[in-house]
Amino acid sequence: MQPICLTFDNGPEPGVTPAVLQVLARRGISATFFVIGQKLLDPVRRALAERAVAQGHLVGNHSFSHGVPLGLRAGDEAVAEIIRAEAALGVLNTQRLFRPHGGGGALGPHLLHAAALRHLQRERYTVALWNAVPRDWDDADGWPARAQTMAAAAREPLVMVLHDLLPAAMAQLDRVLGRLADAGHSFTQAIPGNCIALHQGRLLCEAAAISREENAP
Repeated sequence: MQPICLTFDNGPEPGVTPAVLQVLARRGISATFFVIGQKLLDPVRRALAERAVAQGHLVGNHSFSHGVPLGLRAGDEAVAEIIRAEAALGVLNTQRLFRPHGGGGALGPHLLHAAALRHLQRERYTVALWNAVPRDWDDADGWPARAQTMAAAAREPLVMVLHDLLPAAMAQLDRVLGRLADAGHSFTQAIPGNCIALHQGRLLCEAAAISREENAP
């Protein structure tokens, strides 16, 4: 069985994130939360990110507004999305982690504008990608079965993308984690190398696989 690295995108949300943190604490699982910088301007949401860190989770940069993927924006806009989010995060992003917005979980050059990639390299970020997207955000009932199928079929360590956004989807989190554990899966906070595109500024894949220049097709 391959280990599973749990990640949660697009939070924090007051109506969802506390329950997710409770489930993770009860099961002794450490995860990584890739947060939207704009949300941290709200003191209640920032407190949730701080709570996650206090409980041993990592918090990373998931852009400021989570709008159009950064590879589809102008270079200066894409860089600003990263910088503004990092300013909002401050000391919370202890590992200099960044995750691009995939626009539905897809990988490809739409993830980053080349200027944003160069910024991430200069600032020695680690860029975390993914290889398991059970689509909890648009199928609250169906995602648990997909998550279990993905885990059972995995031939390499998994980075699973979930979202601490929708109460109905995350209400099933404890049950899913229990079934994965019963099936023999372990959980790790360490993002496996097969899902790291940039490690502390060092590019581990072809730049063209995750970024594009202005007006590139």
